[in-house]
Amino acid sequence: MPKILIVTGDAGESYEALYAVHRFQEENWDAVVAAPSKRRLHLVMHDFEPGWDTYVERPGYGLESDLTFGEVRVSDYAAILLLGGRAPEYLRNDAKLLDIVREFDAQGKWIFSICHGIQILVAAGLAQGKRLTCYEHVRYEAEQGGGTFVNQQAVRDGRIISAQTWQSHPDFYREIFAQLSAKPDAARS
Repeated sequence: MPKILIVTGDAGESYEALYAVHRFQEENWDAVVAAPSKRRLHLVMHDFEPGWDTYVERPGYGLESDLTFGEVRVSDYAAILLLGGRAPEYLRNDAKLLDIVREFDAQGKWIFSICHGIQILVAAGLAQGKRLTCYEHVRYEAEQGGGTFVNQQAVRDGRIISAQTWQSHPDFYREIFAQLSAKPDAARS
């Protein structure tokens, strides 16, 4: 059974986290959640309210992390998924996590990013020269990191697939599983 490493932490987007775990399980993947510590994480829900210029945040469902970043062995996984919410705001400063993401890249493995997860990808130095998408209000970070923002729900550039928000799930996961089921050389184009 292939394994995917799903990265989040406190204030990670609840819907993105649970959807990811369940969607990969549906496809018979072992979905492993990694966080700064091994415990039940406090996830949040981001939504939009009339009269607000930005999203609002409410407590969401919790999720158990399976292991810490220090316990991750990249060779055990076929792919990594960087979830959104507010968690990437602090996770992008975790040197161990950045090393993990860079190692996925160095080994030619799949890297998936949704919403604010792009902040981790940028901090790892992997946005340079890539076509990417993300939540519109972190677009500037993706561009400052050398990426080209594409205003689509999901974008693939080589072995990186990015998405804008949880509203992108249908396009994002359709692209992910199309690529994961493709012949190995198909990812290069």
